[in-house]
Amino acid sequence: MKKVKILCVCGSGTVSSAMVASKLREQLKEVGFDADTVETSPNGIETEIAGTHYDLIACVSPVHTDYGIPKVNAVGMLTGLGEEKVVEDCVAILKTV
Repeated sequence: MKKVKILCVCGSGTVSSAMVASKLREQLKEVGFDADTVETSPNGIETEIAGTHYDLIACVSPVHTDYGIPKVNAVGMLTGLGEEKVVEDCVAILKTV
């Protein structure tokens, strides 16, 4: 199993990002990834990435700054519409790390 680290971002850094994190861990495990996830708000990104390597940022709130970490719009993980596409996008990125 390939270990990866994902930063999940929502408006408050709690409920929505925790839901996305849980779903991503579960679905990525099915395709061979052991995902370590951390939840935060857009204002907390800089603090979280300081001194910690992340392979991916999964966003349900807009993240306009380029932190040099690939980003995926993960709204589909909340709505259930396009959930498969979110996972596919994550897998495509994570295969390259």
